[in-house]
Amino acid sequence: MKEYKYKINGNNYNVSVGDLDDNKVEVLVNGVPYKVELEKKPEVAVQAVKRPAAAPRTATGEKIVAKPAPAAGNGFTVKAPLPGTVLTIPVKVGDTVKASDPVIILEAMKMENSVNAGRDGRVASIVVNAGDAVLEGAPLVTIE
Repeated sequence: MKEYKYKINGNNYNVSVGDLDDNKVEVLVNGVPYKVELEKKPEVAVQAVKRPAAAPRTATGEKIVAKPAPAAGNGFTVKAPLPGTVLTIPVKVGDTVKASDPVIILEAMKMENSVNAGRDGRVASIVVNAGDAVLEGAPLVTIE
């Protein structure tokens, strides 16, 4: 038997716990015997985890990856370099921009990141609004 000493509300208790037999155990508290039955834990069914299927491959073994359709016209699309939230858009449709001009200010990981135009031209469209959450590679601005 294992023996324990407890002090509860200023009262001392000597507790002896016997061996567990089929969820039943004999306990002595200050020399007084008690038969204690423990609750049985419900059995948990184990479910098999399905692994995702492998990416489809071509006859040569290359992975088939869906690629977005190219934008109509000969415009250049500025894409998000990393996931984040659009803070400000310092340009408007019709503005002329240089390759190094910022077109979107993106917050990612508590830092402001300036997304530049990437080429000289005129802003044809702005796909996002301030406050939008974007993923990496999401189109932001089209430049003609």
